[in-house]
Amino acid sequence: MTRANVLDRFLDPFGAFLTPEVARRLVDFRVDEQTQARIDELADKCNEGQLTSAEREEYDTYISVIDFITVLQAKARTVLEQSMAN
Repeated sequence: MTRANVLDRFLDPFGAFLTPEVARRLVDFRVDEQTQARIDELADKCNEGQLTSAEREEYDTYISVIDFITVLQAKARTVLEQSMAN
């Protein structure tokens, strides 16, 4: 089972707590430019096999957070679709 699948199972009940307003804010969420630049820098170094162990840990943390937010955003999109259907 992938990390995203585990997160999906774990976070499934949270969809019931989302109002359409909160769901919209989650869907629209983006990291700030500085954070995105750091993620891009680490991704480039990773692709080149040049990450230090500290950078690997930092990059893995970013990936975990991105997976978490992605699953939350998927739940939020479902809430918005359901609210539009009603």
